[in-house]
Amino acid sequence: MTTATYDVAIVGYGPVGETLAILLGQRGWRVGVFEKWPAPYPMPRAVHFDHEIGRILQATGVADEIRSRTEPADVYTWRNAAGETLLEIGREGARVSGWPASNMFSQPDLERVLDARVQALPSVDVHRGREVTGLDAGASGVTLTTSDGRTCEARWVVGCDGAKSFVRPHIDPTVTDLGFFFDWLIVDIVPREPRRWEPLNWQLCDPARPTTLVSGGPGRRRWEFMRLPGERIEDLDNEATAWRLLAPWDVTPANATLERHAVYTFQARWVDTWRRGRLLLAGDAAHQMPPFAGQGMCAGLRDAANLAWKLDLVLAGAAAETVLDTYPSERLWQVQQAIQLSIDLGKVICVADPAEAAARDEAMIAAVKAGLPPPPLPATAIGPGLVRDGDARAGRLFVQGLVEHGGRDGLFDDVVGRGWTLLSPVCDPRSTLDPDAAEFFAALGGVSAHVGPDAPVRTLDGTYREWFAEARTGVVLQRPDFYVFGSSPTVDGTSALVRALRSALAGG
Repeated sequence: MTTATYDVAIVGYGPVGETLAILLGQRGWRVGVFEKWPAPYPMPRAVHFDHEIGRILQATGVADEIRSRTEPADVYTWRNAAGETLLEIGREGARVSGWPASNMFSQPDLERVLDARVQALPSVDVHRGREVTGLDAGASGVTLTTSDGRTCEARWVVGCDGAKSFVRPHIDPTVTDLGFFFDWLIVDIVPREPRRWEPLNWQLCDPARPTTLVSGGPGRRRWEFMRLPGERIEDLDNEATAWRLLAPWDVTPANATLERHAVYTFQARWVDTWRRGRLLLAGDAAHQMPPFAGQGMCAGLRDAANLAWKLDLVLAGAAAETVLDTYPSERLWQVQQAIQLSIDLGKVICVADPAEAAARDEAMIAAVKAGLPPPPLPATAIGPGLVRDGDARAGRLFVQGLVEHGGRDGLFDDVVGRGWTLLSPVCDPRSTLDPDAAEFFAALGGVSAHVGPDAPVRTLDGTYREWFAEARTGVVLQRPDFYVFGSSPTVDGTSALVRALRSALAGG
């Protein structure tokens, strides 16, 4: 018996599924979420998100709740066994997206905040304890069968159901595995008394036991200990070993609670097909990466942000279905960059040979003493897809700064609005649009802003001044996921920019 009809069915209700459900539910679409487990997983897993993810979470309407549950940790320090600094990554202060570069949190806390937001959306149904056991995809929709014998219909299905995804085999993708495998013991503790950790986030590059020491969110702490050659997993993954490895850090049963210990095998792989017909993948169902760059969950939330607005337009009939093909093309390239960065960092960290570690230390310490900057992180950009061809700025993450407008001040998205957004330091870009382009942009719910220290949208920091000066552009068109669709050297090109968008959404 068919029990419901949804615009989108989401399989899996971790942070990726929750975020996608919110972004679609806020747009009014009927969403059904199916999670096989009757209750949330109570143990911490992911502990880090970056500035871009902060902006995505801001778009879900939970920014204040999230900020109160995170601990900024912008600098990641690497030291050797002698305590010498090998590398420092990052800097203090807000970054491109108006959020700290790194934000430390407890995943169960994040999931509770997101779940409360989902439950407040009337068009979203969450079905816990209903495992999806069957998918029958047709030309116009998908029939889902669940473990209680009921069925439902959905126009689109997104598998956000993790590394052991049920949805993924129905897409039948090939898998690219880079063969990067290391076992690490993850240990999470809650100190019984407040304690200052300095540095807050750092990496001990000691060949005797490579160790990661980071915040687990306010009031929590995480250690990650690499399994050494010849060490058995069963000897590593037990409570006694966890306490023994924590003891040098003055962490004992007398002053801390052991929240979790588990051995994880870090992997580096992705599926090559993220969409087949009306079935799509997101998050760990599509990719897994080592944690050394802190991008595992971040990658999944980027998937949700990219996919949500494209599904929205397709469902509304405002874009061709082929627009969904730009989801994997844009995201896969970006995921590959994040995985390669994670591997490159891991190759430096996961050194258990003393001679190799000594040579590494010597080279890195020399670089620090010479004042050489650390290797640059990959530019935040997407792969080929729905962007304006031939535009050097297209496909790169756009900034968010502090502004004042209409008697309110704060981050741009909260004060002015979000979605398809035209910005210019010269004038209101909407005023330069020809009638056809203006009508199309209005139908998209587009936002337009003249930004500057004396403009109607008054800038309160240097974010936009610096961006426009460096870009040498007069107007920019930002996508709903905060990436640049395109730009023009002068505001006279605004209509052409909007017409290029209309062509791209039509599949042209």
